[in-house]
Amino acid sequence: MVQLRDGMWLPAECARTEYAEEVYNVTVSEQEQRMSLLCPTKCIRSRGDTLNQPTVTLDLQAEFDGVISLEATHWAGEQRKGPHFELFPDGRPEAKGLIVKNGGATTLQSGSLSVTATTCSQIFDISFHGTEDNKLLTSLKDRSVGFAYSPAPSTPMQLASMKDFKQYKFLQTNLSVGESIHGLGERFGAWNKVGQTVCLWNADGGTSSDQAYKNVSFWMSSRGYGVFIDNPSKVELQIGSERCSRTQTIVEGQRLKMYFIYGPTPRDLLNRYTILTGKASKVPRWSFGLWLTTSFTTSYDEAAVTSFLQGMKARGSPVDVFHFDCFWMKAFCWTDFQFDSENFPDPVGQIARMKNSGLCNKVCVWINPYFGQHGAAFKHAGEKGYLLKRKSGDIWQWDLWQAGMGLLDVTNPQAVAWFTECLNKLLDMGVDAIKTDFGERIPTVDVQWHDNSVDPERMHNYYAFEYNRIVYEALQKRFGKHEAVLFARTACAGTQRYPLVWGGDCESTPEALGESIRGGLSMGVSGFSFWSCDIGGFEGSPPPWIYKRWVAMGLLCSHSRLHGSNSYRVPWTIDNDDQSEEGCSRTLAKWTSLKNRLMPYIYSESLESIQYGLPLSLRSVAIEFPEDPTSWMLDRQFMLGSRLMVAPIYEESGEVEFYLPKGKWTSYFTNEVKVGPGWFKEKHGFGTLPFYVRENTVLVLNHREQAKSSDYTSDLEVCLYQVQPGAVGKTVDNADNPIEVIVGSSGELEDTSMLSGRLAFSESGRSLEGDEMISIEHL
Repeated sequence: MVQLRDGMWLPAECARTEYAEEVYNVTVSEQEQRMSLLCPTKCIRSRGDTLNQPTVTLDLQAEFDGVISLEATHWAGEQRKGPHFELFPDGRPEAKGLIVKNGGATTLQSGSLSVTATTCSQIFDISFHGTEDNKLLTSLKDRSVGFAYSPAPSTPMQLASMKDFKQYKFLQTNLSVGESIHGLGERFGAWNKVGQTVCLWNADGGTSSDQAYKNVSFWMSSRGYGVFIDNPSKVELQIGSERCSRTQTIVEGQRLKMYFIYGPTPRDLLNRYTILTGKASKVPRWSFGLWLTTSFTTSYDEAAVTSFLQGMKARGSPVDVFHFDCFWMKAFCWTDFQFDSENFPDPVGQIARMKNSGLCNKVCVWINPYFGQHGAAFKHAGEKGYLLKRKSGDIWQWDLWQAGMGLLDVTNPQAVAWFTECLNKLLDMGVDAIKTDFGERIPTVDVQWHDNSVDPERMHNYYAFEYNRIVYEALQKRFGKHEAVLFARTACAGTQRYPLVWGGDCESTPEALGESIRGGLSMGVSGFSFWSCDIGGFEGSPPPWIYKRWVAMGLLCSHSRLHGSNSYRVPWTIDNDDQSEEGCSRTLAKWTSLKNRLMPYIYSESLESIQYGLPLSLRSVAIEFPEDPTSWMLDRQFMLGSRLMVAPIYEESGEVEFYLPKGKWTSYFTNEVKVGPGWFKEKHGFGTLPFYVRENTVLVLNHREQAKSSDYTSDLEVCLYQVQPGAVGKTVDNADNPIEVIVGSSGELEDTSMLSGRLAFSESGRSLEGDEMISIEHL
């Protein structure tokens, strides 16, 4: 990490730091709705002070309602090399900026958000605040904006050549007392980032380190604002760490651009952020079902795959999507898009048999953008110039992951076309979805991209966007705009447009379950609507109790996948095929059935999540209850959509402590009511966990007997939870048109003519008739 200070007073060793000391001049443009601040690095007391003096220029612009951009520049002659984030992919809203001068201050208004620069001599103060209520959100105070050299030059003459120096731009936004910071992609440490040092640099580091597969340069504050850092290169943040009262953002180069985004609620904030960077596309209904994989290094062929699928169906957990992981291809030949002929002599026939037999609905295969030199694809791609090269003209290769592997050059249009052809051949064989693994270890030294206008440092994180876009667009072209789904491990800002992602390589421990949940919560406040994880943990062999607790959590994620590394994740291999009600097979069957019952609710909530840039699950409690200060500290529980609270269990004993915000909450399993705010303790068997329905909820469920139906208008149970007249429940028809179920003034449902088949109505929670006996101990 870059260190610029040694405590509050001293510069760090080998660094020289220059700070903007005052706003010397303000240039406004009413037409462009912007203002430019000229900020010298020392206070100007005479004309002579303007000589031999660096400056920082701050350009502030009204982007659209509630959003103002700030770009800080030292030397404006630096080239603006790509790649650049694709902003406003669905169109740019109209900006309505207003500039107001008032004595020693100039204010730029952008709808609900304003920024005010103090122009009094020898003061540096730029404040972001609400336009109507003038509520202070954050500010740039004394010694908060500037640039730094490393190493420290002894004279400005040395800077005639920059080959021996690095230069960094930085901004420090103020942290208020009690403020918490969240997001920055899929981070597995504490959900509140205050006190942390974070490096936004995609890495394959597992879920138990400070590295992240998915680095997103956006963070959200509990004070109702967020910041998007418009730079795909390495970004380093010191969040209340180098200076306890500030969040410092550092990038290498001469410019740093950030977008300040006002909520005031987290919902408003995420909506505006995803207007800027893009919203998730729809995912097909089948993708919400149960996914099963072969696991990673396990041995499998058609007979093994068939036995998995038959065993799952026989034990009450039919598989919606079967995934072939790495070894569908020969060892040393990844990724050559060729099924291993020894284990899969008839892949087209096998895939057809899997589907026709009803053992699964869809098939997914694993790929990555790396090509081992022993595969046929490497030779072809190398000869055609489709692989990344070194500056010498050699193909860039190393032996990490695959022997002599090369990397797809995503800046080469012909390489992209060839890669798409390879994908299409898989789709021709009956493949329906693609797992886009890897894409994090993208080199930056001694590389030459086909497009020489791109900066290798900026390509490192941005590669994830292009890699996933190529695959997603191929799937869209084949199956339709809203029928495409991939399963991605790496991401950056904007990749939420190509759902979905999973949490990477976690261990089979309760601690890793907690890490995964923190990662999912962080992704949720980074603009990603859909997220999954490896149920049971990826590394190691989970003990039965961990597997079962993870199953309960994983089936309440937006997407649910069983996956492991060197051991299978079919339930009978975990506990020697325990056939009891508390065994792995019955536990998985119960939670799979529960998710299927919830699908009218889950799917309708998914459409709202897409519309507003919200996470479906894992959704932080703070998104729904931002006024509750406790909600900003909750990183062991989450919400599934807007109405359901989920508290996973991390103890073998089944004991769990969880929090319920203000209001009445009804247990889904027992219809018992708890009143929040407050902390509660319970003890659960493996078929339940704390799963509570928010008051004033109209919950639409599939009938128990129709739990596998994908028609969310027929054979339903409508359940009322502490409702008031006007409460609305939602489902959708087969064309995804919303259907509302409204409680009338008499407490009865209003027009239900859009619903068909058997319609059950439950006034005080759902009907428990037919449920097995459930025992939940209240501690």
